[in-house]
Amino acid sequence: MFHFWPFWFFWPFHGLLTLVLVVVLLVVLFRHRPAPYAYPAGAPPGSGGRSEALAILESRYARGEIQRDEYLQKKADLGG
Repeated sequence: MFHFWPFWFFWPFHGLLTLVLVVVLLVVLFRHRPAPYAYPAGAPPGSGGRSEALAILESRYARGEIQRDEYLQKKADLGG
């Protein structure tokens, strides 16, 4: 232990420094991680959510939860 005598001042901060380095490493590793809701392969951005929304709208209309005029208005709003 005597061969580290020039660094005696940093000894109390060793645990804190290690914790900071671990946190920085985790941030760097997970910073550019792709989102779990990434687009499926071959699907252009914006098409996945819109078609899913239209499917939900059509199923609500088929179950009778919404009327025809509301269905047509929402379908036009979604661009379908």
